[in-house]
Amino acid sequence: MQSNKLGIGLISIVGNLLKGIFMQSEEDLFTHQDTLANLHENIPLTEKLRFLHQIIRQDFSFIDRLAIALFDEKTQMLKTYTHSTEGCDSPVTTYEAPLSSAPSLHAIIEHRRPRLVQDLHIFSKGTHEHTQRVAAKGYKSSYTMPLYQNDVFIGFLFFNSQLEHPFDSKTLRQIDIYGHLIALMVINELTAIRTLLAAVRAARSMTHYRDLETGSHIDRTAHYARLIARELASGYGISDEQIEHIFLFSPMHDVGKIGIPDNILRKPSKLNDTEFDVMKTHPVKGREIIDSVLQDFGLGTLGHANILRNIAEFHHEAVDGSGYPNGLKGEEIPIEARISAVADVFDALTSRRSYKAAWTNEQAFAALRQMSNSKLDRDCVEALINNANKVLEIQQRFRDNDLI
Repeated sequence: MQSNKLGIGLISIVGNLLKGIFMQSEEDLFTHQDTLANLHENIPLTEKLRFLHQIIRQDFSFIDRLAIALFDEKTQMLKTYTHSTEGCDSPVTTYEAPLSSAPSLHAIIEHRRPRLVQDLHIFSKGTHEHTQRVAAKGYKSSYTMPLYQNDVFIGFLFFNSQLEHPFDSKTLRQIDIYGHLIALMVINELTAIRTLLAAVRAARSMTHYRDLETGSHIDRTAHYARLIARELASGYGISDEQIEHIFLFSPMHDVGKIGIPDNILRKPSKLNDTEFDVMKTHPVKGREIIDSVLQDFGLGTLGHANILRNIAEFHHEAVDGSGYPNGLKGEEIPIEARISAVADVFDALTSRRSYKAAWTNEQAFAALRQMSNSKLDRDCVEALINNANKVLEIQQRFRDNDLI
């Protein structure tokens, strides 16, 4: 009997010891940190891509660069969007080229499969600028995934390495998972931007204001803004991601005009002082509309949303401080607003209106120069004028329907 009690006691002691060893405390439940938790943060896509690159390199140290290029269906151009390399180490930035000029990339779309190049030396005789830039930076292999949204091609994701033949089948299976995660990040950002733009356009259409601006004007203004931003990118530290947002958001600069009465907005003659004071409220109204849309659609955390806010609110500021609504001067005015102002003024000058004939580009360039350092930013003006041939290409591509 006593032996049984002793045995039961020993079992109880051992049981309690084991229970103490294997029972988790409340603190033990939260010891693991989600490796990808930073992706939930409100940070730009470029920072998320750089973070993911660091995670990927823990398992695949030979992957030296991630990069994304977007496809513009209207122009059939591929344009650099973002990359994971710091500083000036990326071989291809602020760059665009026709997709038709890259047969190897076009073949990816035709096959609807990724492209694996274990030795980029096979393209050593390539004459395209992007091919030469990649080779000059020492990249020797690449894995390229096509990006699709609802079966629509939107761009490419590149995994580059400075080693030859680093990719095997096991590695590729794991990289594919990261690739699709990155694709979802890109799609999520682009979808949010399109939702925002659609909401802002819808806000305009739900008023009695009949938009005098043609679709071609919107396209031209956007491409002029992109042209200026690309030209200024190196000097002003403007990233490809920011360039794309300036391109997308510049046409929304006048959204606040939906709050201006038609008798002022559509007055055929010059506004009097009282009417002009009302007109000058449209930048603030635009900022308020955009803030409301961002809040109502849950897009307040959208990366670079401030670019849209700044373009709407500050596009009528003048570099000499004579503009409105805040009388900002020079670099107090966000660069995206200065870019948008030049793009819009140039297209207004070179477009035909009921009250004026279209100016020639040379006449418009001369007028922009006269406004430099008073109303308009000189660097933005020169960036546009220095690309006169590309300006002409934009005008020819996006002509008003009545001029075709």
